Amino acid sequence: MPESATQNHSHQVTLSSNRLVRALWFSGGMVCLGLGLVGVILPGLPTTPFMILAAACFAHSSERFYNWILNHRTFGKLVRRFREGKGVPLKIKILGASTSAVFVTFAVLVAMPQHMVAPRVFTAIAGVIGVWFILSRPTDHGD
Repeated sequence: MPESATQNHSHQVTLSSNRLVRALWFSGGMVCLGLGLVGVILPGLPTTPFMILAAACFAHSSERFYNWILNHRTFGKLVRRFREGKGVPLKIKILGASTSAVFVTFAVLVAMPQHMVAPRVFTAIAGVIGVWFILSRPTDHGD
């Protein structure tokens, strides 16, 4: 039997004491969860980074959703390993960074009007920072 079918990897979380803050964390988690689920269907949109972000948001807002992600048979192991400090598999880092680079490049060079210099520069800088962030995370070698 696969590991996730035989073990429950539930964790207790420390929820935010402020209801508004908890609602904001939960909303962010739902947005990331939705993007991650869309990534299961759409090639090129990575699932794991969004599930890692969703888990981080739910760790502050919903123990139930946090544990659902940790125990999911498809992406739970990757999220658990990242949350344990083991990093992101190289394949996922490359896919995430290249997807981000392609979409940001398209946005800056094609989709955004040429006269909107400041937004294009901001988007380019944000894209570089995003790709750097993805590539700077520890690499999980599956040990």
